[in-house]
Amino acid sequence: MTSQKTKSPSTPHRPSQGNRDFRNRTQRSGKPPSDQKNTEQNNTPRGAPQLPIGSATAQPGILLKAGREKSLLRRHPWIFSGAIERVDGAPISGDTLPVRSAQGEFLAWAAYNANSQITARVWSWREEESIDAAFFRRKISNALAARNPLPNPSPGGRRACLPSPHGGGIEGGGARLIHGESDGLPGLIVDQYGDVLVMQIGSAGAERWRDTCADILQELCKPVCIYERSDSDSRGLEGLELRNGVLRGMLPDTVEVIENGLRFSVDVAAGQKTGFYLDQRDNRALTETLARDKDVLNCFCYTGGFSLYALRGGAKSVLSIDASGDALHIAAENLTRNSLDESRAEWLEADVFHALRTLRDQNKKFDLIILDPPKFAPTAAFAEKAARGYKDINLLAFKLLRPGGLLCTYSCSGGISADLFQKIIAGAALDAGVDAQIVHHLHASADHPVLLSFPEGAYLKGLVLRVAG
Repeated sequence: MTSQKTKSPSTPHRPSQGNRDFRNRTQRSGKPPSDQKNTEQNNTPRGAPQLPIGSATAQPGILLKAGREKSLLRRHPWIFSGAIERVDGAPISGDTLPVRSAQGEFLAWAAYNANSQITARVWSWREEESIDAAFFRRKISNALAARNPLPNPSPGGRRACLPSPHGGGIEGGGARLIHGESDGLPGLIVDQYGDVLVMQIGSAGAERWRDTCADILQELCKPVCIYERSDSDSRGLEGLELRNGVLRGMLPDTVEVIENGLRFSVDVAAGQKTGFYLDQRDNRALTETLARDKDVLNCFCYTGGFSLYALRGGAKSVLSIDASGDALHIAAENLTRNSLDESRAEWLEADVFHALRTLRDQNKKFDLIILDPPKFAPTAAFAEKAARGYKDINLLAFKLLRPGGLLCTYSCSGGISADLFQKIIAGAALDAGVDAQIVHHLHASADHPVLLSFPEGAYLKGLVLRVAG
């Protein structure tokens, strides 16, 4: 059953909200971002750093202020503008520069971006390293090899990025093949959906080597298409124009991913993120084990991932809410595609904040609630404002749970730490007047590794909580 209501100004599932209030939300237009007006293209972003410039005739390079090399010595790959004493030479964004301490000691090779507060991102810590095509081939090959031994890296038992036995292309599953800084390739994301790869570029350095990386991926993976989704809000902060379109090959009419036996249609051209949320794969599987004989509420459901797992797990009913009618249409198609019982599923197009209040006022109750909201805080600067949003929806969810019910709640905001997220949820439980226990701490699936020296890579955090009976 699909319930269609008048469209409200609400957020499609989990986009980055940039410097906008997360409550000032708009419907997805249904068009690829390249078809939408971008007023910041080809302009220096507001807030671009004013970097101290050294001699224009000197050897290009970055010299740090005294004492500001400590993070690099700990192998953190970001260099912020405030750490820089001066930039020598006349480099342009995307150039690879040596980074030196105030004493002139070599620290790293890094991609430079004059337009970003993150002024440089490290490619290599080895002075003898050459940042060239061979370097990127080695890094990409290492990332692909690292996925193959992972548990179920490409669901259905298929190893990531291997040629299909039917000749050319990649079979069925989905996996993140390259995870930016954690794979030593800052600003480069590559996801696999069957025989299609989706590339997302978020830094000036990765932008410079875009075609080289695409050629290497085409050679090593032999996909039918490499599609570029370099259209995230973060590119505006980097001074990069938005880009969305085919890089190599031809995009099939339909793209599908098979995950633990479930089939999902993936909108790589206009869907959220790169089309699907591969990071939630393990958490969706957990949801299936929790859903039997339960009335389930799935908020910010996007194309129905958690909903389908809950239905297959034996849920009595699943109410799924999202602001995007396009996403709900795909979700309903996914339900049919998997021959699940449609009588147990209801799809509601609505603003989740408003819908939760309406359900509370109607005294509705559920046994299992899933909250997988958009990125309320892309950076720590938005944490205070985002905290109010997280507390609001979790407080309402606690009020909608039956005694003994379970809440699966997530944050994909890089600006919200795991500790802060837990404190926000604790405050919501207190205000709701319930006692809740943490049953599981949740995170992204194994193909989204986190470099020990780059904790920012652990952007997805989640909790499963049981409300006392």
